[in-house]
Amino acid sequence: MDNFLESGPKNPLKIQDNTFRDGHQSLLATRMRTEDMLPIAEKMDEVGFWAMEVWGGATFDSMHRFLGEDPFERIKILKKYIRKTPFSMLLRGQNLVGYRNYADDVARLFVDKTCEAGMDVFRVFDALNDFRNFQTVVERIKANGKHFQGTICYSLTERRMGGEVFNLNYYIGKAKELQDMGADTLCLKDMAGIMSPFDIAKLITALKKEITIPIQLHTHYTSGMASMVYLEAVKAGVDIVDTCLAPFALRTSQPAVEPIVATLYETVRDTGFDLALLLELGEHIESVAPKYRDYLAKHRMSVIDTGVLQHQVPGGMISNLVSQLKEAKALDRLQEVYREVAVTRKELGMPPLVTPTSQIVGVQAVLNVLFGRYKMVTNEVKDLVYGLYGKTPTPVDPQVQKSILKGYKRGETPVTGRAADYLEPELDKARQNAGTLAKSEFDLLIVALYPSTGVRFLKWKYGLEPRPKQVTGKTLEDIRKEDEAMAAAIEQVCKAM
Repeated sequence: MDNFLESGPKNPLKIQDNTFRDGHQSLLATRMRTEDMLPIAEKMDEVGFWAMEVWGGATFDSMHRFLGEDPFERIKILKKYIRKTPFSMLLRGQNLVGYRNYADDVARLFVDKTCEAGMDVFRVFDALNDFRNFQTVVERIKANGKHFQGTICYSLTERRMGGEVFNLNYYIGKAKELQDMGADTLCLKDMAGIMSPFDIAKLITALKKEITIPIQLHTHYTSGMASMVYLEAVKAGVDIVDTCLAPFALRTSQPAVEPIVATLYETVRDTGFDLALLLELGEHIESVAPKYRDYLAKHRMSVIDTGVLQHQVPGGMISNLVSQLKEAKALDRLQEVYREVAVTRKELGMPPLVTPTSQIVGVQAVLNVLFGRYKMVTNEVKDLVYGLYGKTPTPVDPQVQKSILKGYKRGETPVTGRAADYLEPELDKARQNAGTLAKSEFDLLIVALYPSTGVRFLKWKYGLEPRPKQVTGKTLEDIRKEDEAMAAAIEQVCKAM
């Protein structure tokens, strides 16, 4: 055992649990229902997690659209059972929990009502790392006395950290900027699982010399490097890491908490967690997981995607690309699309590939392959090039910019100010759209964020329309019957052979 682990002052590693949000978002299309969280909620509260991520990201969209659940009610319900552990959420800056920038009036009300519902820690990120898109939400987070976690989206210019864009100086500069904004903690967010262990050790070591706020690390297991990344980060002094209970860990999710707890046992960074309790919690997840098995990717033998080490495309983006190519009956051109993603991304200003820029770049790359380069251009690409998402890490290619913005309705000269400054207030329009359906400001926000599906959800919520069968979800009894039917069918086949 090396000296780092044997001796020195105790510095327990803090852990954020992501089982109730990113775990099932990454593996099961964000389909976990609140009812399956409640049986272990109180015991989760006893573990000693630094925080529990229970909301944000795609949960808002999935809950109201596919599960027929009120997103705000999940926070309120869980808060009745989890009283000691802070709640954390993933907030896409001015995108909030949607896929575009919303006006300031919507952003302010959203943060205020989310705080009222019970949120404690706001992990705020912007797909372009343009922190001007933080200003409005951070002002309200601070006004409500909540925790602002400033986030840098981790990306690479080349195979390892470095090159002309995403180098050590880039991350140090962004970290200082966030600390100056009043961030309570810093998060390095690696959405594609492309962090290299030694790069992260170098980055954490450098950041510890430059900033004073705690550093949290978030990565995905996609490439297979995540546990190595965490171990090197722990040695370098990272303060907090994100994990999930084992059944919802690995693959495109986070590392599992149990091996980390076991690895650090009786070292200076011992978490102090009860491994037996974690194993018990994992057994509950195993017991309900069959309800969601149809959402688990089964098209590959490997539980990691070694291809991401080369093409850097996040797992969620890959599934979208595959879906689009299948619809076009062109799945055989996937490798061509991967190559095009790299070229398109560079031409569009080298944005990190995270929601929503991953979808924007990915869709355009597919169109470029199928129809010719920029022969068809999405409205989102036009908005990105015009500046409505913020400032890209590098300038957009001038020729591409000229081609894309030719005849664009807003103009052909990009804007350079804060993106939301070009958006008109939206709440009054949302009130008109919702009409008498919105009984509260929580309802109003659902419609403001998702005008079409939000109205439909409120009709379900208040019994004006029946919930479709697909949003009621499978029960374990349904799964049992399916398994029995499958077993009977297999038996009949075997007898006939």
